[in-house]
Amino acid sequence: MFRRVSRERVHTVSGGEVAGILVAVFWAILVSFLAVALARLAQTLRATTKLVADVTDQAVPLLADASTAVRSAQTQIERVDAIASDVQEVTSNASALSTTVASTFGGPWSRSPPSATACAGPSAAARRTRRSGSGAT
Repeated sequence: MFRRVSRERVHTVSGGEVAGILVAVFWAILVSFLAVALARLAQTLRATTKLVADVTDQAVPLLADASTAVRSAQTQIERVDAIASDVQEVTSNASALSTTVASTFGGPWSRSPPSATACAGPSAAARRTRRSGSGAT
């Protein structure tokens, strides 16, 4: 097909040799493209690694701050719980006190004046004694 002329002899290139050269060139181009793709992939992986390291460096202090905030909130909740418990105890004591006051001042004293009630007791006992007929001996 192709003829190469040299001074000493003429060399003819066959179809198989042309096909072999084409395949070799194709493989060289393919390997070049794969090398470029691998280089870009390596660059992307380096950038991703740097990004993850930066995010980690920023996330660790944020997590520490969040942990501190949660501990502080827990402390405040415990304080509020103690205050609520104290309020419940005060409420119970106030209820018991109001019941005691109501039973103390809500008895016979509230129906009549204190002097009349105090005087009615001995005079009523004396009347009962006279009715029954037994006198003081």
